[in-house]
Amino acid sequence: MPDYHDDLRLAHVLADAADATTMDRFKALDLKVETKPDMTPVSEADKAAEELIRGHLHRARPRDAILGEEYGIEGTGPRRWVIDPIDGTKNYVRGVPVWATLISLMEAGENGFQPVVGVVSAPALGRRWWAAKGAGAFSGRSLTSATRLHVSKVERIPDASFAYASMTGWEEQGRLDGFMDLTRACWRTRGYGDFWPYMMVAEGSVDICAEPELSLWDMAANAIIVQEAGGRFTSLAGVPGPGGGNAAASNGLLHHELLGYLNQRY
Repeated sequence: MPDYHDDLRLAHVLADAADATTMDRFKALDLKVETKPDMTPVSEADKAAEELIRGHLHRARPRDAILGEEYGIEGTGPRRWVIDPIDGTKNYVRGVPVWATLISLMEAGENGFQPVVGVVSAPALGRRWWAAKGAGAFSGRSLTSATRLHVSKVERIPDASFAYASMTGWEEQGRLDGFMDLTRACWRTRGYGDFWPYMMVAEGSVDICAEPELSLWDMAANAIIVQEAGGRFTSLAGVPGPGGGNAAASNGLLHHELLGYLNQRY
């Protein structure tokens, strides 16, 4: 199995640089915010963080392709860095500390591009999570000061904690009935949103989470971290990985039932 240690170290360097940029403008009274064509907000910090990461990658990995939320795809080849400079921009612009920079390295394989390295850095929360293929998932302040992550061992939906982002997306896709049935069946539900539910699945503090509509940069880093912590990350159709346009993540033991509810098989 390839060793991704150097790529993981680079991803941490990229996250450090992005954290400095995003924290410098967090809660700034003069923060500039625009509305993109899809009606979602983008701040000057989103753009600055992605530009910074791209600049680092051009110097450190000039042969690798880059895909980012703000500036699209650049380059070709079997290795592709996928960047969400600020996942949770709406929280960021309102001063809510639940946002993160997501950095992933994906490699081409038999089943298309799959993540092999992922870093999720949430500086306003003082938290960072990471993983590399075959090396496990971790959380901590640095590579040398970390705790290994493991998903929970909850086996029953009535005992499970379910996290989600909002109800509107499920309603728009005609999946609200299955979503509501799942919330009623679970022990506990919370709308944490964005990257955080996936990190809590990896930590074992949440058992299942799902979102009905996402982009690749929303999922790539989350997927490898959940998987390396022993969990499962698929589309709502059950296809492994972050390429399906939506996501379901679990401790693995509950995945079949999770998909069953969201696809209204129960």
